Amino acid sequence: MTVALMWEARAVPGRGPDLVAWTEERVRELTRSPLRHESFRAPQDRVLVITWWDAPYDADLPELPDPDGDLVTRPVHRWRFESLGSV
Repeated sequence: MTVALMWEARAVPGRGPDLVAWTEERVRELTRSPLRHESFRAPQDRVLVITWWDAPYDADLPELPDPDGDLVTRPVHRWRFESLGSV
């Protein structure tokens, strides 16, 4: 089964590149490696990271932490999705 973990934060204005670098470093430090991951940057310095795992939906998977308060404007948002296959 494939599980996707999504992590989204909004950087302090002008700190978008720093948040992107911070997330890439945290992905490399995860205790287990995901099947793959992608990072996206959106308007208003929003950063989204998606990691894909070969695991059951309720598995205990490593997630990205919350960055320091001087890097983001509000708490991190997290979502967990399980693949339903092709529709």
